[in-house]
Amino acid sequence: MAKISIYDINQNQVSEKEIADSVFAGEVKNHLVHDMVRYQLAARRQGTVGNKNRSAVRGGGKKPYRQKGTGNARQGCNRAPHYVGGGVAFAATGNENYAIKLNRKVRKAALKSALASKLQKEQVLVFDSLDQGKVSTKEFAAFLNRLGVASALVVISEDNSNVMLSARNIPNVKVVRAEGVNVYDLLKYKNLIMTEAAVSQLEGALSQ
Repeated sequence: MAKISIYDINQNQVSEKEIADSVFAGEVKNHLVHDMVRYQLAARRQGTVGNKNRSAVRGGGKKPYRQKGTGNARQGCNRAPHYVGGGVAFAATGNENYAIKLNRKVRKAALKSALASKLQKEQVLVFDSLDQGKVSTKEFAAFLNRLGVASALVVISEDNSNVMLSARNIPNVKVVRAEGVNVYDLLKYKNLIMTEAAVSQLEGALSQ
């Protein structure tokens, strides 16, 4: 099993932790990561689009010109899709479903690949605790500056208002609980900062 260093809030190494190779050191399968990002983005789409087809567009009740003798192609309505101001051909009428089906094993494998990619790029930092004892955006921003981190996904094991409130107004930083870790966020934020308890929680969930 691979080992990862554990630091305290002052960046002093306090211990080492063995991490499951099956979760953090597996093969990076980029095609699964890609499929998972498509799955997540599709799930976010509301599907409330509503375009008007030719029957829903106002006007167009009168025949534009007589059937014969004008030299033009015959037309029965000036609200057909090829007219300016006409209806939309094959219009989406709302309640669209954009969901993509992805098996649970594939979703889990994609998350493992994203975590393994972060570890391979040495973009993972693990701390015994991230709680500074109070809510202070200034101190949390200073902590990130000391680490040299400008973009980070911060993962904690349970609700911690001190960490959540301190980090929520810092640009390019997001705090989630371990069960909320997802592929899209892992790709969006360059660094992954975790608590030791969050690592254990992720290992337990992804090793099953």
